[in-house]
Amino acid sequence: MKNHDSAFAASPEPLLDLAALRADTPGCEAVIHFNNAGCGLTARPVLQAMLDHLHLEAAIGGYEASAARAGEIADFHAAIAELVNARPDNIAFAGSATHAYTKALSAIDFRPGEVVLTTRNDFISNQIAFLALRRRHGVRIVHAPDHPDGSGVDVDAMAVLMRAHRPRLVAVTHVPTNSGLVQPVAEIGRHCRELDLLYLVDACQSVGQYPIDVEEIGCDLLTATCRKFLRGPRGSGFLYVSDRALAAGLEPLYIDMHGARWVAPGHYRAVGTAARFEEWEFPYATVLGCAAAVRYALRVGLEPVAQRTPALAARLRRQLADVPGVRTLDRGPAPAALVTFAIERWEAEPFKAAMDARGINSALSYREFAQFDFADKEVEWCLRLSPHYYNTEDEVDAVAGAVAELVGSAW
Repeated sequence: MKNHDSAFAASPEPLLDLAALRADTPGCEAVIHFNNAGCGLTARPVLQAMLDHLHLEAAIGGYEASAARAGEIADFHAAIAELVNARPDNIAFAGSATHAYTKALSAIDFRPGEVVLTTRNDFISNQIAFLALRRRHGVRIVHAPDHPDGSGVDVDAMAVLMRAHRPRLVAVTHVPTNSGLVQPVAEIGRHCRELDLLYLVDACQSVGQYPIDVEEIGCDLLTATCRKFLRGPRGSGFLYVSDRALAAGLEPLYIDMHGARWVAPGHYRAVGTAARFEEWEFPYATVLGCAAAVRYALRVGLEPVAQRTPALAARLRRQLADVPGVRTLDRGPAPAALVTFAIERWEAEPFKAAMDARGINSALSYREFAQFDFADKEVEWCLRLSPHYYNTEDEVDAVAGAVAELVGSAW
């Protein structure tokens, strides 16, 4: 079997063996994958971990296979904990970031008139969940204003709103799906700690792209997927629950036999860990694939990834800025590896189809994904390109050239 550790530089310098990393990524041979903000290309060790378990289930039975692989399965919690600087007991597996997010929201006993304080760049599904809470429980949704310099939410203004409203929940998306903006989540977290406010962070687009430290962020709850920049399988994510939140008794609205014990005919007791947010049934091959993906990311090193991935995006953004008919949309002093741009004289689907035809994977974002942000930018749709560390500078140049050619053909 191939030694996959050969893809990781032994030197302490933040260098990556790009050839070995790409050899570990079969999809690199077929496409230029610039849709890592949607779903990263799977590495061979991740695929193999999943296939091995599926074969084992077929050979000896599903229950028996999970019992035989109990140690490796438990490594999911340990690996995620290492990734975000937590303890395994603080980590719960989830079917997606949204699954984790709604589980977290369900644990909060909202009362009519209580405030959810968020930003104008929160993820669409989160915003819809807040609106559903408003409809069902009568909560109020308050959006903190953006800073005039375009650096993201105005933290000072948000702190004023915290003091004025004493929100039941402060909720922020670290990197919104509709742009490369990076929100100052640790700075917001310091204000939340000072005021003893419950703080939920959506790290769906930042986990796997940047080092994430829940202690530094100061959050009570953090959600993410495994399929994006972590390069894990679809249908997977996780929820971090702080010791403080566990001790306060937060538990999901619907808790099952995995998360609680039926201690008497009329009583149950939630388990003491974040497992209270999990269900009894797991897709064990997926869990093992996630653990392999996290271990892979940790061996690559989040520091070199955090240097290379946004740098590739910056190279692409600079080239697109020079293309007539293209307007880049990303704001902030150091954007993440989500490059978004509006295009003149093209409709959304035909443009993406033309990129697909050139073997370039991309994604579309529409006005409904980001009602505030896209209204401010006066766009109805944009194309999103999201490179990752295994992409090359030549691929960046080829993608920029393809965009320029397509846009030029419409003039």
